[in-house]
Amino acid sequence: MPDHVHLAFTPLCDENGFYSIAEIMQGIKSTSAHRINQLLNREGKVWQNESFDHVVRREENIVQKAEYMMQNPIRAGLVSASEKYRWAWFADDPA
Repeated sequence: MPDHVHLAFTPLCDENGFYSIAEIMQGIKSTSAHRINQLLNREGKVWQNESFDHVVRREENIVQKAEYMMQNPIRAGLVSASEKYRWAWFADDPA
């Protein structure tokens, strides 16, 4: 999406436990902001300080959440089908 990003993931864990959403988002925002600024030959802020997160609980349907995300570019009028949106990517469960 031109003005926001949707992600669905399962955090990895290290010897101290799971990585927090805050740690994961800091890594994503820091790395991507650096790269975006590099590509655009500029400096400055790229991302808002806050993000909206939602932990999917067992009783919720992850497939419904993924479908909502994949339909976002269609609702925004960017494409006619989600598979045509070049930034959409869905990885199968490696297990």
